[in-house]
Amino acid sequence: MSHPVHYRITAADPAAHLFSIEMTVRRPAADGQVFRLPRWIPGSYLLRDFSRHLGPLSARSAHGPVTLTALDNHSWQAAPCHGPLPLSYTAYAFDLSVRGAYLDRERGFFNPTSLCLEAVGQSGQSHGLRVDAPAPGTVSGDWRLAGPLPAAGAAPFGFGDFVAARYAALIDHPFELGHFDVVPFRVCNTDYEIVVSGRHRGDLDRLARDVARICEWQIRLFGEPAPFHRYQFQLFVGKDVYGGLEHRDSTALMASRDDLPVHGDDTLSDGYLDLLGLFSHEHFHAWNVKRIKPAAFTPYDLSQAALTSLLWAFEGVTSYYDDLTLVRSGVVPVERYLAQLARTLTAVQRGSGRHKQTLAESSLDAWTKYYQQNENSPNAIVSYYQKGALAALALDLKIRQDSHGARSLDDVMRALWRRWRDTGAGIGETEWERIAQQATGLDLGAFFDQAIRSTADLPLQALLQDAGVTVAWRAAQSGADKGGAPLPTASDTPPRAVIGVRSAADPAGIRLTHVLDGGAAQAAGLSAGDVLVAIDGLRASDLERQLARHRPGDSVRLHAFRRDELLAFDVIVQAAPADTCWLAPQDTPLWLSPAA
Repeated sequence: MSHPVHYRITAADPAAHLFSIEMTVRRPAADGQVFRLPRWIPGSYLLRDFSRHLGPLSARSAHGPVTLTALDNHSWQAAPCHGPLPLSYTAYAFDLSVRGAYLDRERGFFNPTSLCLEAVGQSGQSHGLRVDAPAPGTVSGDWRLAGPLPAAGAAPFGFGDFVAARYAALIDHPFELGHFDVVPFRVCNTDYEIVVSGRHRGDLDRLARDVARICEWQIRLFGEPAPFHRYQFQLFVGKDVYGGLEHRDSTALMASRDDLPVHGDDTLSDGYLDLLGLFSHEHFHAWNVKRIKPAAFTPYDLSQAALTSLLWAFEGVTSYYDDLTLVRSGVVPVERYLAQLARTLTAVQRGSGRHKQTLAESSLDAWTKYYQQNENSPNAIVSYYQKGALAALALDLKIRQDSHGARSLDDVMRALWRRWRDTGAGIGETEWERIAQQATGLDLGAFFDQAIRSTADLPLQALLQDAGVTVAWRAAQSGADKGGAPLPTASDTPPRAVIGVRSAADPAGIRLTHVLDGGAAQAAGLSAGDVLVAIDGLRASDLERQLARHRPGDSVRLHAFRRDELLAFDVIVQAAPADTCWLAPQDTPLWLSPAA
């Protein structure tokens, strides 16, 4: 063992979802080496306490067993000892997400934040990692290994040895184990590969062509060369899965297998459009948050929440550029981009929480409110992803308007990138705004006060109109109507009846998942969690269809169980509000052109 800290990870018992980990510290601290496991993973702002999945830890030096004392629920201290200190433990891995670790007989995946304890005080030294192949017969067929961490002699996609310059680098590289397809491509002198696991029949060549255009446009936005020599997309496709988590030179993604493009079909489905947006979003993070980042993240303290009011500038701005990249790179037409933008406008408009929480507050509260949402969240919070993306759009249009087209948000992003290359320093809580004003030569103080520190609606109607796009609002035509298109029929369609709830099927009837502010259900006393069992004396089965027989102003008799109590409510039906957006371009908006 040549590295000061070394790990050996084995898929020890896939049927029981157990990885085994052997960790060795060559020269443990003289007063007793401390070990700790991260409580959260960068990019996902919730204390997840990964240590709850660890099995008992044991340590043994050349002189015999070494006592380990728990300091808290995620750190331990070994008794003083001499020479190499090996540590052994297991980790339960059955988290089907991009944030943790997963293992069964069909597939394995892990972020080192879930498996690799930090040797406190030795994090800046080189770390070695060996990943062993599962024992024959314990998994389906012969597995391969994918990961962006530099290999130390291992064959491409083979099990073996890897090396990281420090602990922070080690935990920033996810690993995929099992059966997968690999599609390589190269843009701007940078090697890429898309690793796709999970059963599918997708057209991966088309996916690679489209993703290559996305990557090239983003590299050219910030300027060549890219900040990495090799980049890996790890995509798992399955059913009812979705998510992405950024890393410095890779990303872990999950999506529906049905979202992959189909061989011989050149159409652009909504699912494929969303998938391309996910690729675009996580790749953009290689600049915006993995390198340009809040000072609160430099360095990351993974033992406690790292609070910042700037998540809107990192997740929100990235959410703006993910779809913007698609249209500027020519992957999607302007009309589809505007439809996506209209859906974002609709989503923000439908939440009354936008009038109660600012974007700065949303960022600070991510740990306790955004990542721990409940039945009241639409009434209480606003998404720094969605409203943050709209704030970035408004800022871009404002800069273009006030500079008469000479400057844009692109100039701000390039200024932030130059600053990071020159200093490597994090962005202070007020510094992002200052750099934006310096890069554009504009006084944007009033804009930031309104967009970031107030609950006022963004001035997008006027800004989009000036940019050549008309904003129109209408009532939703069904519960599945997310906006993006005008009414398909004449405007004399009778108003749709609603009671201001979101619901889901329940074995007993219809369960109310959310009761919205200002709605008829809230006024009548209904609550989230209530299960509707009867509507006007008939079994509750399809709320939308059963309400469609009524007109706004009608009284509807609802019976619902709240826990085990049957309650009756008289609800005055409302007309669906005009909270559904569609956008009509007067011509091709200049800010969406490739030359913008």
